[in-house]
Amino acid sequence: MYRKKGRGWTKHIDFMLIDIACIVIAFFISYVIRFGFNNPYMDKDYRILGVAFLLIDFFVEIMADSFKNVLKRGYLDEFISTCKHAVLVFLVTALFLFTTQMADIYSRLSFYIMFPIYVTITYVARLALKSFLKKKGFGASKKSLFVIAPDAMLRDTLRTVEKSCIGYTKIVAASLDTDMKGKTICGIPIVANHDGIVDYACDEWVDEVLIPPCSEDEYPEKMADIFLEMGIAVHTGIAKNGTAQGGYKQIEKIGDYTVVTSSVNYANTSALLVKRGMDIVGGLVGCLFTLIIMIFVGPMIYIASPGPIFFAQERIGRNGRKFKMYKFRSMYMDAEERKKELAAQNKVGDGMMFKMDFDPRIIGNKVLPNGKKKTGIGQFIRKTSLDEFPQFFNILVGDMSLVGTRPPTIDEWEKYEPHHRARMSFRPGLTGLWQVSGRSNITDFEEVVKLDTQYIGEWSVKGDVSILLKTVLGVLKNEGAV
Repeated sequence: MYRKKGRGWTKHIDFMLIDIACIVIAFFISYVIRFGFNNPYMDKDYRILGVAFLLIDFFVEIMADSFKNVLKRGYLDEFISTCKHAVLVFLVTALFLFTTQMADIYSRLSFYIMFPIYVTITYVARLALKSFLKKKGFGASKKSLFVIAPDAMLRDTLRTVEKSCIGYTKIVAASLDTDMKGKTICGIPIVANHDGIVDYACDEWVDEVLIPPCSEDEYPEKMADIFLEMGIAVHTGIAKNGTAQGGYKQIEKIGDYTVVTSSVNYANTSALLVKRGMDIVGGLVGCLFTLIIMIFVGPMIYIASPGPIFFAQERIGRNGRKFKMYKFRSMYMDAEERKKELAAQNKVGDGMMFKMDFDPRIIGNKVLPNGKKKTGIGQFIRKTSLDEFPQFFNILVGDMSLVGTRPPTIDEWEKYEPHHRARMSFRPGLTGLWQVSGRSNITDFEEVVKLDTQYIGEWSVKGDVSILLKTVLGVLKNEGAV
C-alpha cells in the first residue's frame, strides 16, 4: 500500500513537535535567567503564560503553514523562516496578554530574553532534524525508490532525484535500453538492465517506482502493470499518454516531476497516526502481559525442551523488508531441520505456507505405542495463542502492527508470484482478516492472498478495530488457533 503524503500541518508533525519542545525549553531558560533556578510551571501565573506560548506556537504553525517546503530550504532561508515564525508567536502572545490585561504580571525582561533564545535553539533544532532526515531517509517511514528510465533520460532523471527526492532511505535505478548494471550515476547505483528489472523488484526491497515522462513507445506499460500487481506504488510522469491500469491514482510531485501515482490503496497521514497510536498502546500493554506470561510459561518450555525460551526467526515485512520476529518457543530445537522431512504432510499443497494436523516438531507432541496422540506445553501455548505474545515487542518497535497481514518466512517469500507480493505492501500484523475468517483452518494460499489484498484495499481504522475484537473472541473460543 502506498503511504499518501500528509497535507497541511500533518505533513511535518515532526518539525511541529520539535518547535513546541523548543518554546518550552526557551521559556524555562528565560525564567531561570531572570528569577534563578526555579520551575516556572510551579508558579501559577507563569504556568498560564507557558501554556499560552505552547498553544499559540501550535496555532501559528498551522495557520501560517510554517513548514511549507521546509526540507528544501537552505541555511539562510531557514533562519529567515524561523525568525518570521518567532515574531508571529511573540506578537500573538503580546496581543493575548494585552487583551486579557495580564501584561503587568510578567517580567518584560524575561520576555525579551526568551525571543533570541527561542530563535537560536529552534533554528539549530530544525537544521539538526533536517540533517537527520536527509541522512537516514526518514519521512513518515523508511522508503525505497526504484527509478526506471530510457538511457537518454536516465542521467537527467537521477540528477533530479538525487537533488530533490528527500525522505528515501534507498534509491536505485535501472536502464530500459543498454546494459548499465554495476555503474553509478549521480551517486545512485544501476542495479538492473531491462530484462532484470522485474526480478530485482521481486527479490529486493522496493516500495515505489518512478518512471519519468517518456514517449509512448518507450513507456514500459507491461512492467508498470506488474509492479502494481505486486503492490508497489508506481509514479508515472504525466507526459505519458497512459498509466498502469487498476488501483487508485492521484497527481503528486516527485522532485521536479509531476507524476500520476497508482497504488492498490491510499492511507492518509491522520489515519496512519491513529493506527500507530493503537500499536504503541497495544504494544506496551502486550509487552507487560508477555513478561507476566513468561514467568509461568518460560520454565515449562525449558523443562520440556532445554534451550532458549524465545524463538527468533527472520521474516519478511512491508515490501520486502527483513526483520526478526519473536515468539515463545513452541517447537523443539531441531524444528527447522525436520521441516523438510515433513514436507509431504503439508496441508498447503503449493508449499506457500506450512501447516500440519499433528506436528511432531511441537514440544510435547508424540504418538504413543497404542496410536493415541499426546500433546504438551507447545501445543497448549499455540492453541491459546500465548506463543504470539512476544510479537508485541515487534509491534512496539514498528516492525509489525496489531492488525495486518502475517509475515512470511524467507523461503516462502522466495516462492511468491508477483500478485502474491501485494499482500506484503502493508505492515505485517499480529492478526488479520484471514485469521478471523478461519485462521489456521484456511489451507488455500490463494484464498489467503485474496483476503489479505481485500484487507489492504479496504483498509480503515474502523476495520482494524473490528478485526481486533473478532480476534479476541476467536482466541477465547479457541477457534482455529494457530
